[in-house]
Amino acid sequence: MPQKTLTDGPRTGALAKAHAEDSGKRWWILAIIAVAQLMVVLDATIVNIALPSAQADLGFSDGSRQWIVTAYALAFASLLLLGGRIADLFGRKPAFLVGVVGFAAASALGGAANGFTMLVVARALQGAFGALLAPAALSLLNTTFTDARERARAFSVYGAIAGAGGAVGLLLGGVLTDALDWRWTLYVNVAIAVVAFVGGWVLLGNHRDAANAKLDVPGTVLVASGLFSLVYGFSNAETHDWGSPLTWGFLIAGGLLLAAFAWWQTRAAHPLLPLRILLDRDRGASFLAVLITGAGMFGVFLFLTYYLQLNLGFSPTKTGVAFLPMVGALMVTAQLGSTVLMPRIGPKAVIPLGFAIATAGMAWLTGIGVGSHYVSAVLPQLIVIGVGLGLVMPTAMQLATGGVAAEDAGVASATVNAMQQVGGSIGTALLNTLAASAATDYLSGHNPASKLVQAQATIESYTTAFWWSAGFFAAGTVIAFLLYRRGVPTQDAEAAPVVHM
Repeated sequence: MPQKTLTDGPRTGALAKAHAEDSGKRWWILAIIAVAQLMVVLDATIVNIALPSAQADLGFSDGSRQWIVTAYALAFASLLLLGGRIADLFGRKPAFLVGVVGFAAASALGGAANGFTMLVVARALQGAFGALLAPAALSLLNTTFTDARERARAFSVYGAIAGAGGAVGLLLGGVLTDALDWRWTLYVNVAIAVVAFVGGWVLLGNHRDAANAKLDVPGTVLVASGLFSLVYGFSNAETHDWGSPLTWGFLIAGGLLLAAFAWWQTRAAHPLLPLRILLDRDRGASFLAVLITGAGMFGVFLFLTYYLQLNLGFSPTKTGVAFLPMVGALMVTAQLGSTVLMPRIGPKAVIPLGFAIATAGMAWLTGIGVGSHYVSAVLPQLIVIGVGLGLVMPTAMQLATGGVAAEDAGVASATVNAMQQVGGSIGTALLNTLAASAATDYLSGHNPASKLVQAQATIESYTTAFWWSAGFFAAGTVIAFLLYRRGVPTQDAEAAPVVHM
């Protein structure tokens, strides 16, 4: 039996102290990542509430208005995979810091915009730097938390922010627009970015897990142009009809380019998106879950915002506050799903259950009417939807990025963000088109000059969007149940990410 030395006790104590310090540092890193992610996610909606004020100030037309939102989505979605690979190749810390600084600078440019063109350029730049920042943040989370229990808790926080950030953006946008000016919906990012940059500079270490690889230029061009065409085509469906070449032409081009990208990834020496990331059954199911959630969530945020403001007369601030119960429910069930249910019963039960609950909530929300009240016709439904999405979002994000090799963490994280963004773009275009058709059909059979008829036509458009959102979630229930494996996933030790501080 080996003899115990006098130094064994202090050495053990020092190791325990070092482990405790590393653990504390990890949670500080999570806080910084969460702040950066919140900035990116809320910017997808924070400008929406400020749009009427910005339009009145800068004098652009209703037809041009959508490009304030679309410019951000186009740049963000089309550059995400490139941003994720840059983080893998050149280091996540510099990618994170450059993304934060660039996002803040673009936000300041947008806040100071003196015309429509300047604002659109600023929003596109926000999307470009967000495409660098978002995958770097998620891959940092993926490589920082490797303990199963800590990882589940970290992803429950991250997933809750990803799911609730849109609602927080509506609230913050309303408060800033009412209290100050629409420009502060952009300026606020500078203050958030300062916190994220200082924390990232102090806490993050740098490691290039794919330092020996090279950038896949043909793959980058194919996927960027393919995603751009896809999002642009769906965006055109809002302002043109589905028969317009600007809609179906870009959709077909996007599909062909993405098919060419998939083919090229089987031939490239250093693929931008290694197919091993997509071919895992649970991970593929998780990517689809994120895509469907992004499409369906816009049925809540976009059309319910219109209903609360135009039909119930809510102010922008009150509209944002109205979404808070959903945010609270989402954050509670995010913790429950990731840390309690997932480790015990696995995703085949948790994610379909979440989708089913969200489906019920969206279907229930179709009961709104011209004379409905928020407390009875909106609040309970929002809470149910929040409960459902809280079970889906963090769990799917955790599984989508878990178990990948460290050198693929950035691009896997980018794929998650791309799925959410493309899903949101598809959902927005489809729901807007279907809602507009429903309103037109209702007016054609009634007296369009009547204010009551006009009000009921808007209700028809909203409920049509809610029914389709419920359909998205119902499809998610079936797809998740069929695709996920039974049991609790085990992370391959060889593929597990390595902690880099």
